[in-house]
Amino acid sequence: MLFDKYRYVVVEGPIGVGKTSLAHRLAQHIGSSTLLEKPDENPFLARFYQDPPRYALATQLFFLFQRGNEVRDLAQMDLFRESTVADYLFEKDPLFARLNLNEEEFALYQQIYRSLQLQAPVPDLVIYLQAAPETLAERVHRRAQPYELGISDSYLLRLSQSYSDFFYHYDAAPVLMVNSEHLNFVDGDEDFTLLLKRIEEMRGPREFFSRGT
Repeated sequence: MLFDKYRYVVVEGPIGVGKTSLAHRLAQHIGSSTLLEKPDENPFLARFYQDPPRYALATQLFFLFQRGNEVRDLAQMDLFRESTVADYLFEKDPLFARLNLNEEEFALYQQIYRSLQLQAPVPDLVIYLQAAPETLAERVHRRAQPYELGISDSYLLRLSQSYSDFFYHYDAAPVLMVNSEHLNFVDGDEDFTLLLKRIEEMRGPREFFSRGT
């Protein structure tokens, strides 16, 4: 079967790109469990978007400990018996820290990150969703999550670039880079089927998929 060799699949990408929606649909399709970010549980997140310098460190550390606990649970699972689809890659956590913290705060974050000694399982496949910053902004504004109301277009631009830089160097797992500008995996059965076919055809460690390729 298609996902027999992909027991642990991660869907990644910047805010608004559709990673959680795709993770849900993939998990439903293959009958797997999900490991999802829970931004609404972070009590500092909405305040961070309103006042980043003041709340960046608290926001980042909350996410670090939250994701760290989930990674420990995932590491104890038997991924050969139960497949998992996640909407975040733990190794990208420092990406946000580097983007949002000042030099002293980032040094503290790194000390805490290293002290946790977290060993996340390596995904069998990472699906990296991409979209233009203006598309991300439109999607974020359209879904109107209360904790996202303070997100600026400039922040989404910097975040999108940080993701590009991160995945340019990432080589721990096979990566399928997906241009999601003209793809609708939630409501479009045709697009979802095309994605499944593209995953099945993957042969190299890094491949690209967009509408028409």
